[in-house]
Amino acid sequence: MTRAIRSVLEVAMGYDAIILDQWGVLHDGSEPYPGAVTALEALRSAGAQLAVLSNSGKRASENETRIAAMGFPPGLFNVVMTSGEALWLDVRSGRVPERRYFAVERVQGDADTWAGGLDVTICDVPEAAEAILIMGLPESAAAEDWQDVLDHAMTANLTVYCSNPDRASPRSGDCNTLAPGALAHMHKENGGNVVFYGKPHLHVFEAMERSLGGPRRLMVGDSLEHDIAGAHGAGWDSVFVQGGLLRQNFTAGDAADTLARLCAVEGVRAPTYRMELLA
Repeated sequence: MTRAIRSVLEVAMGYDAIILDQWGVLHDGSEPYPGAVTALEALRSAGAQLAVLSNSGKRASENETRIAAMGFPPGLFNVVMTSGEALWLDVRSGRVPERRYFAVERVQGDADTWAGGLDVTICDVPEAAEAILIMGLPESAAAEDWQDVLDHAMTANLTVYCSNPDRASPRSGDCNTLAPGALAHMHKENGGNVVFYGKPHLHVFEAMERSLGGPRRLMVGDSLEHDIAGAHGAGWDSVFVQGGLLRQNFTAGDAADTLARLCAVEGVRAPTYRMELLA
């Protein structure tokens, strides 16, 4: 049964590391959630090892810079790991063999930055590519905007690598925006070949484990589908944050009943703990 807590500090000393999602837990894409920085500083003062595990198509270093720019103190986190970093490492090692990619990116140039240090080419057109990389979507994008790219991938039997499996991302103003995973899942459901990098897929959790000491890990996330399911698959305990991606489901009624219903719908085991916002 999921235990309701007010603060991660209540249970933190039972774990070797506290691993946190980024969007929906630390911040809304524009600024930290109220109390998030204070909560993290209290955890560090208590001796907790802190890490960020994010479904972001960008490299870990870019996410470290973004987090610091939002007001999170430098050095607060022991490790930052992203799905984009995990894919980059696999391309560098040769586990991912393709060397010519057409990229779907949030801002033009994101893919070139991601590819720094790799012997790869980011192609201007999908017809010149050996694979498709979905790493981000422009603000206000619709899945249909990329149908021609996906049609070519299907016709040419190209693998689509999605380095952010999230279907939606929280933004300021109490709204969500379409995320890369929505596009990749649509392609997969239509019969396309898709390889996902990021939560809930195990290799990202394994990459984090290699970067952290100690076997007892606690995942703090707002996505049942990605954070909570992925944590269970990796053998980690979890904290579900109600005030993130699924916040509109918790505006009325009993929170425990709502969580049980959502877990049943998603086919996800109940989280170990639940809380309103990071505190």
